[in-house]
Amino acid sequence: MNELLLLAATSNPGDLKVWAYVGFVGLVVLFLALDLGVFHREAHEVSMREAVTWSVIWLACGLAFSGFVYLAYEKHWLGLGLNTAMYSTAEAIKGGAPLIVSGEVQGLEGAKQYLVGYVVEKSLAMDNIFVIALIFSFFAVPAKYQHRVLFWGIIGALVMRGGMIFLGAGLILKYQWILIIFGGFLILTALKMALIKGSDDVSQNIAVRLCRKFFRVTDFYDGQRFFTRRTLKPTYSVDANGREVMDPPPPGSLSLRWAITPLFLALILVEITDLVFAVDSIPAIFAITPDPFIVFTSNIFAILGLRALYFCLAAMIQKFRFLKPALILILAFVGVKLLLLSVPPYLDVIGLTKSDPIKIDTTVSLLVVVGTLALATVLSVMMPSARAREAQLG
Repeated sequence: MNELLLLAATSNPGDLKVWAYVGFVGLVVLFLALDLGVFHREAHEVSMREAVTWSVIWLACGLAFSGFVYLAYEKHWLGLGLNTAMYSTAEAIKGGAPLIVSGEVQGLEGAKQYLVGYVVEKSLAMDNIFVIALIFSFFAVPAKYQHRVLFWGIIGALVMRGGMIFLGAGLILKYQWILIIFGGFLILTALKMALIKGSDDVSQNIAVRLCRKFFRVTDFYDGQRFFTRRTLKPTYSVDANGREVMDPPPPGSLSLRWAITPLFLALILVEITDLVFAVDSIPAIFAITPDPFIVFTSNIFAILGLRALYFCLAAMIQKFRFLKPALILILAFVGVKLLLLSVPPYLDVIGLTKSDPIKIDTTVSLLVVVGTLALATVLSVMMPSARAREAQLG
């Protein structure tokens, strides 16, 4: 143990942090392997009880990780919290310090940053559920195959978001004015969500049209396969155990060419959806902290529980009529927070007097985000929509 502490004290913290990322990615891979290989090996319809159980498990894991962040940053395990990207205080900037510096982050501040980032990313993921429900409805994806689409969608999201986070972290450390673009983009996104209704016609998505133009696409599902050589819709029989099993294809009915099933088209759109929402949510987390480890871990834990959350909320999401306005307010808040932090030092570029950045405390951000979500939930319960009232009466 003493040798490990000596190594941590004498090594470059940047080199040791690589192992923190490796350990976290290994933990995520273990979770996903258990999920697909043990708990969801066979395709089945996810019940509400199962979805709630898994939502609680993922939520508990995400919140418990804040305890690890506290200890790791307090004790500087693997160099975490040392030479860490952080926003300068207003006093430091008055003294000539840049907006983003490398310094020491203590455990409590690291844990608060993680929790704010986790709650923000979790809340923004709610809007993702609306679109996923629309995709599954359009393609009439059987309930027992939806988990498979969401699982592989999460795998793609991990890769995409990891790349975007580290690219974004590198850019803002080198070009701090990019934070102004991030903040403005979040404000514009909030305005777009508030004023413009998106198209519900999934068939007009360019990815769907390209797939159907260049590849053979079946109009039936081949179990939970994304690709098939079948030319006839599968038939099913009941085995000796009373389970429904797929019959083998009739002789001579298999094609030499592989075809895409509607399940793969649904997966493509789920991936595109996450990419679009990542463009919104990743700038939002950079409003909290420029620390790549906090940004990465909070983002990943937020989307890991998205599948279970989908099965919990997909059928109930319309009952929370004030959820979408709450998400718009949260997005606008983090956009304003980022602009207040990044714009004042560059006011002289447009002929105004350069001033000190306004930094909203992490605790205040946490209270605003959690309070907005709580208020939206209470108002949705107290003042349900007309559709929700009809469902309760009916």
